[in-house]
Amino acid sequence: PEEVEDASEPTKRDRSHLENTLKLNEDKPADDVSGVLQRLRKIYHSSIKPLEQSYRYNELRQHEITDGEITSKPMVLFLGPWSVGKSSMINYLLGLDNTPYQLYTGAEPTTSEFTVIMHGPKLKTIEGIVMAADSARSFSPLEKFGQNFLEKLIGIEVPHKLLERVTFVDTPGIIENRKQQERGYPFNDVCQWFIDRADLIFVVFDPTKLDVGLELEMLFRQLKGRESQIRIILNKADSLATQELMRVYGALFWSLAPLINVTEPPRVYVSSFWPHEYHPDTHKDLFLKEEISLLEDLNQVIENRMENKIAFIRQHAIRVRIHALLVDRYLQTYKDKMTFFSDGELVFRDIVEDPDKFFIFKSILAKTNVSKFDLPNREAYKDFFGINPITSFKLLSQQCSYMGGCFLEKIEKAITRELPDLLGSIGLGKKPNVLSCDITGCGETPKNRYRKP
Repeated sequence: PEEVEDASEPTKRDRSHLENTLKLNEDKPADDVSGVLQRLRKIYHSSIKPLEQSYRYNELRQHEITDGEITSKPMVLFLGPWSVGKSSMINYLLGLDNTPYQLYTGAEPTTSEFTVIMHGPKLKTIEGIVMAADSARSFSPLEKFGQNFLEKLIGIEVPHKLLERVTFVDTPGIIENRKQQERGYPFNDVCQWFIDRADLIFVVFDPTKLDVGLELEMLFRQLKGRESQIRIILNKADSLATQELMRVYGALFWSLAPLINVTEPPRVYVSSFWPHEYHPDTHKDLFLKEEISLLEDLNQVIENRMENKIAFIRQHAIRVRIHALLVDRYLQTYKDKMTFFSDGELVFRDIVEDPDKFFIFKSILAKTNVSKFDLPNREAYKDFFGINPITSFKLLSQQCSYMGGCFLEKIEKAITRELPDLLGSIGLGKKPNVLSCDITGCGETPKNRYRKP
């Protein structure tokens, strides 16, 4: 006789929509992107890195690009307050529930580590110290946050079809009344490192605890400039009655509006991301549609992996170029002001304290292809030159060699020609995808999915 299912065990939800939307059952060959990646690495090493190293860009933004990062898979970052269901959501997407490798979940703050869930031939856990030591992975730069942090970093390898194409990162929940120092490592800096590299950022909320405090405000400040990657998730939506859910949805927007000041509000998904059936008498159809929509979003990021990678390297190159132009301008101004009798330190302090008096930033804007929104913060240069004396740099005009050409010309060529050409070459080889932007609304103007066509 068949065993009668234990009545106390909640019924599990059908997972077929997950498998269909994320194409987990398709045995299609992975796109061969190795040729494109090789070209991208070559452009980076020959045209961008020399200028980056010469003007010590890494000291300004602490963003060094390693080969591991150029070849890494898209990364999806889960952020949000504690106990909102971030770990449960990852367990659900990967079907890890009731397996030895499910992430711990519970009502109290359970995740105290940064957990990287990646693909591997068999289930295994990797210590943070080992992950940081392996230069082939993209996590070696995390060593700079110290041993205390590496003890809080953990990798889990899972043989899962989805992880062949994407890596998930689960983060410790934000606890509003806890001081950062208590964590023993620079939590915000570590978050920023992951934010800078994430292709998709899920900020997860629980409808029953919508307290937006200082910690969360700080987090949204760090997400500035990454608005297009952010998706807000109102999780556990079936735990509320419809009318209450509508109120919470409004309250969430009200709390977040001052934190995300962009014209286009971020996409909010309302659903319950865990394996159990939705509560009866809730909008199951809506929640399921929202979930499929979020999965399509995730799939889109995976499909556009190469385009995003090239765009990311190009954006990095633009920042490096602006930084080099600024250092060059500071140096030129310093040389112009110096006379035989002047005290170099005083002269330079005058320039650093008030760069506007010498039109340093204005003169950069007069150059081609520089947007005022890309200019770094003036204060950052006070710190930068505090560590790197102005006299340790060379003018851009001297950064040329007979064989290698000029650093500035090479990076400009990469930004205006080589990287766009590389982007174009992928576009030609791609077959139009069923998941085009018309469906998922990944273009500039998202479609209103609630209005009947």
